[in-house]
Amino acid sequence: MISPDEVLAQLDAAARAFGFADPDHGYHHAIDARLHAFRDERRWALVIELVGFHARAGNVIDVLHCFGNCLTGGAPGYGPGDFIERVENMHELERAGHGGMVPVVVRGEAVPVRAEAGEPVWDVLRRLVPEYRDLLLADEQELRHRLPADLPRIMVLQEWWHRDPARHDQLPSETETFQQLAQVLATGDVAAYRPTHRPNTHWSFWPESGSL
Repeated sequence: MISPDEVLAQLDAAARAFGFADPDHGYHHAIDARLHAFRDERRWALVIELVGFHARAGNVIDVLHCFGNCLTGGAPGYGPGDFIERVENMHELERAGHGGMVPVVVRGEAVPVRAEAGEPVWDVLRRLVPEYRDLLLADEQELRHRLPADLPRIMVLQEWWHRDPARHDQLPSETETFQQLAQVLATGDVAAYRPTHRPNTHWSFWPESGSL
């Protein structure tokens, strides 16, 4: 049997080790997010995607934060294989400081996006959402690269209340969202997720992201 405490203990341990999903990360200009929950009677997994522009990598990266009692490789949190670069023509974009329509190539598809003269590249890339967000977020193969192939997915959240933006030390077990998700993973009852907080995973709630 899966217990909510088991789920929350793993998420808290990752948070204490700075391995939990942090939309306010100083090296990550937040762009988008998505959460996936998987379970059966014995196994559970949670994958949290955070898409952002990482200045150190010089690219838009979808970071997959993987948790569960059945991971097929690596420790809970994220590792080297969980960073997926998305934009294939970043050098061209960085030179397009004059403004106008610029092409952003993602998964081989060139998407025209409006850019203002002198605008930070991450603000330009945020315009890919919502119309082209599926190009930025993980496909099934990427999403399940550390999960058993037969593990059923029971829930996808396109937005949620992550934590209090003013509480950098707030643990997942102290938040309504992850308390309820732990119940969903333990019981399989998706009705246990009944949020009362307004979602705050949109990048505009995290103005300090990427500030380092």
